[in-house]
Amino acid sequence: MLDLNHIEQYRENNRLEAKLATGGLPHSIWETYSAFANSYGGLILLGVEERPDHSLRVQGLLEPHEMAKEFWRMVSDPQVVSVNILRPEDVWVAGTDDGAVLVIQVPPGERDQLPVYLGQDPFHGSYRRSGDGDYHCTRAEVQAMLGARTH
Repeated sequence: MLDLNHIEQYRENNRLEAKLATGGLPHSIWETYSAFANSYGGLILLGVEERPDHSLRVQGLLEPHEMAKEFWRMVSDPQVVSVNILRPEDVWVAGTDDGAVLVIQVPPGERDQLPVYLGQDPFHGSYRRSGDGDYHCTRAEVQAMLGARTH
């Protein structure tokens, strides 16, 4: 498991995304949620910044429990995202020496849930994870996920 008190040892990658989130729940969280769900899963850390040298640093959140409530409300809204694939134990507030971090552990989606997408259109709202970035799925990738649902 990730040691948040030694976060500087880690880098963003295909299973780890850090978001500063000092201004509230970042809009880009939904792209990452979709990308992790449509790929291999991963951890989203809110309250952690990526420095210019790509090292990570805990900045901390002022009201992490309120942010967690907002996240749960939005992830359960079909206008925001097609499906909530999270269990209660997948979201928690972790205390560190430098402040609180909201941790969201996104599992890979089940075949019948894919693609996990933003908004109402899977062809425009589906993302995949590659390296340390979130990318729009191609039409062929979305069609492959939709086709796998029926088998």
